[in-house]
Amino acid sequence: MSASLKGPDPSTPLVSLRDVLAFNVRSYRVAKMLSQEQLGFAAGLDRTFVSQVERARVNVSVDNIERLAVALEVAGSDLLKVPHPE
Repeated sequence: MSASLKGPDPSTPLVSLRDVLAFNVRSYRVAKMLSQEQLGFAAGLDRTFVSQVERARVNVSVDNIERLAVALEVAGSDLLKVPHPE
């Protein structure tokens, strides 16, 4: 992987639960140093779908939230928690 991993912009307003999910998936993925392709492979999802999730462009099913959570080794509920500012 040649490109550096960049986490989500903490100043981005999280207006919807879809935005929260997008922020958290990207945060956990970058923390684990995974590319979108690696996360997609681990979750059994396409890289383009992971990209769409991280940009809050798709309505994600509970099943796919669970697949992402398992691949990221976090609870599914953690992906839906509003992050607290540090």
